Amino acid sequence: MNDITTLLFWVILFALFTVVTYAAARMVKYGTQLGYPALVAFYVFYLTISQVFASRIVEIDAGFGQLLMPAAVVIYPFLAVIIDMINEVYGRRMAHAAIIIAFVSQILLVLSIILVSLLPPAPFFAFEEAWQELFGLSIRIVLASWVSFLICENLDAIIFDSLKTRFPKRLVLRSTLSNVTNLTLDSVIFISIAFAGILPIIPLIIGQVIVKNLIGLVSTPWFVGYKKYLQNGQE
Repeated sequence: MNDITTLLFWVILFALFTVVTYAAARMVKYGTQLGYPALVAFYVFYLTISQVFASRIVEIDAGFGQLLMPAAVVIYPFLAVIIDMINEVYGRRMAHAAIIIAFVSQILLVLSIILVSLLPPAPFFAFEEAWQELFGLSIRIVLASWVSFLICENLDAIIFDSLKTRFPKRLVLRSTLSNVTNLTLDSVIFISIAFAGILPIIPLIIGQVIVKNLIGLVSTPWFVGYKKYLQNGQE
């Protein structure tokens, strides 16, 4: 990416973090009945679009070399942040419930795509090939996504809750360690299942681990801001 594209990338990424964090914090603090559903809605949304982006392999200049990775790496860290937001306020049990809801949504997504794909295209529809390329399902990618999601997100919730119990005042510690574990393990599991024997998986894993964790670490101030916003006026 050139300098302008790189700058635009980070501006949009920071804007996404800011909008989601502020909207979630507002709803959690001032709309107790809306807070949890809002966080789950954001969670499901980012999981869904990460599935769409997973099949596109991109190349990023890391300064020391070119890193190859699925485009979903720029979105997936949002999942780790949002599950921490849920866990922080509503607890581990509700975090696991959000993971189940999100997983069921992905089953419904796949079934819906299959349903629509069974219908023949109209004779004048000129974009059938492009549509099939974009939404055609890869069983391996779907399986890889589901397995890695269920393992890593639930592990994230467990680690976060355990650290919260042991170190209740160490907000950054529990967020960082749970997210690094989640994002690193997810990269290994997803790439290994989805692309082994098809693409060079070691470069893909390395690229994904680096970029996912970089974005995950960059997102930490937003998580801290979320917590501070909720505490403001309560202490």
